[in-house]
Amino acid sequence: MKTRDHKPKKVGLVTLGCSKNTVDSEVIMGQLKNGNVEAEHENVDGADTIIINTCGFIDNAKQESIDTILHYAEEKKVGNIESLIVTGCLSQRYKDDLSPEIPEVDKWYGTFELPQLLDKVGVDYKKELVGERQSSVAKHYAYTKISEGCDRPCSFCAIPLMRGKHVSKPIEDLVQEAKNLVRDGVKELMLIAQDSTFYGIDIYGERKLAELLDRLSDVEGLEWIRLHYAYPSKFPFDILPIMNSKPNICKYLDIPIQHISDNVLKSMRRGITKRRTEEVLDRIKSEVNNIALRTTLLVGHPGEYEQDFEELKDFVTRYEFNRLGVFTYSHEEGTHAYTLEDHVPQEIKQERADDIMDIQHHISLAKNLQLVNTTQKVLIDRIEGDNYIGRTQFDSPEVDNEVIIGIDHGYLRVGDFVNTKILEAEPFDLIAVPV
Repeated sequence: MKTRDHKPKKVGLVTLGCSKNTVDSEVIMGQLKNGNVEAEHENVDGADTIIINTCGFIDNAKQESIDTILHYAEEKKVGNIESLIVTGCLSQRYKDDLSPEIPEVDKWYGTFELPQLLDKVGVDYKKELVGERQSSVAKHYAYTKISEGCDRPCSFCAIPLMRGKHVSKPIEDLVQEAKNLVRDGVKELMLIAQDSTFYGIDIYGERKLAELLDRLSDVEGLEWIRLHYAYPSKFPFDILPIMNSKPNICKYLDIPIQHISDNVLKSMRRGITKRRTEEVLDRIKSEVNNIALRTTLLVGHPGEYEQDFEELKDFVTRYEFNRLGVFTYSHEEGTHAYTLEDHVPQEIKQERADDIMDIQHHISLAKNLQLVNTTQKVLIDRIEGDNYIGRTQFDSPEVDNEVIIGIDHGYLRVGDFVNTKILEAEPFDLIAVPV
């Protein structure tokens, strides 16, 4: 008969990586709380058990995860903690390699082993806790994973190795999760997935992102809904009328295009061409008034030569994305691109990333200057020093622009919406006062 481990006095949960990992950690926290275990997210002081939710996406993320594990392994060696548990993407992908090297870790769990992890700390996994999470990022906004895994064959991406095939959550479950979050004070919901455009195809036989957006927009008290990670290939244009007609769906779309050169797109196995990418972007802009487009680019991929990069720079200059981020290619074992020559030196990759961000710096400043003397609705996220820090509907937390309001302009509450007048503009910040 299996012997269950005893419950810890206190669990400290450390989360690394993306917002999808944040959601997983919040689910873990919800299960621990329901199991009457004292647990803190990030604030791990006094914990006798540490759970590390790792990232294994690219080299820098993997190194951060390993460094964090080694730090807490040393804490266990000196007796500051009793138990060390590792879960998440790095564990899913490398636990067989890492476990002999770091014996201080009591147990390694993959991305689909939450019941086993909970059993390790003496808690029963409860399926009925659909949508029950303990928020960790803020009380007024939350991330919601609408699906897990990915079916895309992108050459550079190791996500399918760690997260498996695409699996959608039922609409009813997501609506209930949204209602639960609103009940707990959430006003803004960020919808995330490896590819949100695939939503529903596995359980309904067709894409259901438009219906999901429509249903969520009817949740009372949900004031902003924000859509992330909508791939351009086979983009579901039926979501555009929903975005236009529903006032609580932000005029914001995160659409990672990765590159624009046909040579590189083919090498990346993105399933789309330059011409089709531009057609998709043009149609989105024409059908949704005043939409803010955010994209992600990847430079230095095998097959990217100087002429391909120059083509990308020209595209970024012409299309003037509202928000843009750049990654440098990481040669990941197990991916298709790993079979190709990683021919671009790291210093060249970084130079290319810097060049793109320099172009975006000027674009962002020009767009922000256009907002001076306009009135913008702002959600207050936090107090930082002598300032309130907030965002417009055109900005997602942590990755996009912020609005700065001096606290000497009056009392504002974190989590409230405030109408503001924009006084000054910087490349990635706006200075405002309440009106």
